[in-house]
Amino acid sequence: MARKTTTKPPKAPMTWKLLSAGFAVPAGIAVRKLTDAAWYGVRGTTPPKNPAAPGVSWGDALAWAAVSGLAVAAGRLLAARGAAASYEKLTGKLPPGLNQGTT
Repeated sequence: MARKTTTKPPKAPMTWKLLSAGFAVPAGIAVRKLTDAAWYGVRGTTPPKNPAAPGVSWGDALAWAAVSGLAVAAGRLLAARGAAASYEKLTGKLPPGLNQGTT
């Protein structure tokens, strides 16, 4: 009977984990503050705290979902690229798994 072999993905180095978190946390805070300020600037009201609440109109709920979703995706991308660039500068190589998906 042949043994089934499984290969575990390599563990990410601690440097990469720290850089990722170090970029993600401030990016998340900045995205939240920017989206709140943008919403207030355009609408003149604070954004809905809970878009699913019955008192929030469908238009406001959908608009907030679109705005915050786009902002979070862009923030994650900026944080990931910043962390990867810093990791490459520090170590001279790409972070683990980053070269996957390139053409």
